[in-house]
Amino acid sequence: MTRLRVLLAFACLAFPSIAAANSGLDQLSRRDEVLGWEAVGRVEIGNEGFCTGTLIATDLVLTAAHCLFHRETGQPVDVGTIRFRAGLSGDEVVAESGVLRAVALPDYDPAGPTNEQNIRNDLALLQLAQAIPAAVAAPFAVSDAASVTEVSVVSYAIGREQALSWQRSCGVIGQRDGLIGFNCDVDFGSSGAPVFDRSGNLARIVSIISAGHRDADGVVAFGMALPDGIAELKADLRSGKGVLMSTAPATASSAPTIRRIGVASDPSTTGARFIKP
Repeated sequence: MTRLRVLLAFACLAFPSIAAANSGLDQLSRRDEVLGWEAVGRVEIGNEGFCTGTLIATDLVLTAAHCLFHRETGQPVDVGTIRFRAGLSGDEVVAESGVLRAVALPDYDPAGPTNEQNIRNDLALLQLAQAIPAAVAAPFAVSDAASVTEVSVVSYAIGREQALSWQRSCGVIGQRDGLIGFNCDVDFGSSGAPVFDRSGNLARIVSIISAGHRDADGVVAFGMALPDGIAELKADLRSGKGVLMSTAPATASSAPTIRRIGVASDPSTTGARFIKP
């Protein structure tokens, strides 16, 4: 039994069962369908593939830490090869920008196994070369997931990498010690996808997708509690602690590409960042 299967088996015993209805995936293939979700975008990592990321400030993208490291070696990717494409849907993109700097939580071990410790710390922030105006893509706020039982996920994934897909409703199967389990429909490329609480007037991010397993019985995905980790990441960006820099830095003075219509080229591989057991 793999480490991830052991984790899933343990989680099923440790988490209380919470009944929650699951909606199907709605592909947001038209420009008008992306309205409200413009801050969610595809994080393209050179020819390594892609993840999903979300603006939480006009110049900060929240994604998974494992997206910043080569899968085979655990070494950091060149930050200069990363590009964030906000609201990418079919042949339309709202805005896109290169990345100046990136930082992952220091307790994330890129060479380590898929275990509870790594999932809890699988958080990263990307600082864009230039802010994307809130009027173009309004950043999302972050909230605690303590009392949340029903969530919504917006993501890219293999087989649907050219358009956002929205699962309006899926369930929290349990929470324990900063680890959160979901029965949401995610797949390769969904790493870093925002998990939203939509119970209030405004959608708030309560977790991001880190790892999971898909079989004939469905999908079990895992994320983490957010607020403390994001505060730590912002502090590290300010201080420079653990910050990854591009070997050929983008220029902060250059404006982001903001396009209402534009052709998006495919990365050379579809993102295989959603961890396979």
